[in-house]
Amino acid sequence: MRNFLLIGVVAVLAGGAVAQEAPKPATPQKEHEWLKQLEGDWVCESEAVMEPGKPAVKFKGTDATRSLGGFWAVTEMKCDMMGETMTGLMTIGYDDKKKKFVGTWVCSMDNTLFHYEGELDAAKKVLTLNTEGPNCMGDGKTVKMKDVIEVKDKDTKVLTSHMQIDGKWVQFMTITAKRKK
Repeated sequence: MRNFLLIGVVAVLAGGAVAQEAPKPATPQKEHEWLKQLEGDWVCESEAVMEPGKPAVKFKGTDATRSLGGFWAVTEMKCDMMGETMTGLMTIGYDDKKKKFVGTWVCSMDNTLFHYEGELDAAKKVLTLNTEGPNCMGDGKTVKMKDVIEVKDKDTKVLTSHMQIDGKWVQFMTITAKRKK
């Protein structure tokens, strides 16, 4: 009797598992499509203010951006900054549950993991990614920050980095990327 009961339970469970539909895989949204224009190999000219009141430091580098499954733009940036090689990794995707762009930034010159959340102004071709991090031009205390990516044309994109100091947004870095031909 016990064997018949066990076989019956297994049959019901197996039948239930077969009757359930497998979850449908996610599909990229129109917001993910926007990220495709960031893909490619780029040559970058950058400048960054390292200390308040000092002139900006200029440097050159590269940006290699690829798609991960059509959902994520994954960028590896490399440059020689003041005699040191800096490598940075940026991820940007769209979270359709939050209805926001999300992502991360890490680099070889800092131990901070930046978490992005932001919005796209499609008409202006501008993606603003908000985060928080240490004030790199001051006391190192946590401040609001934002990276703004503007697509100028199919072969030019500009990333500007800003931080909020005493309630005012201060731009401290600009990276102009031109598509390699």
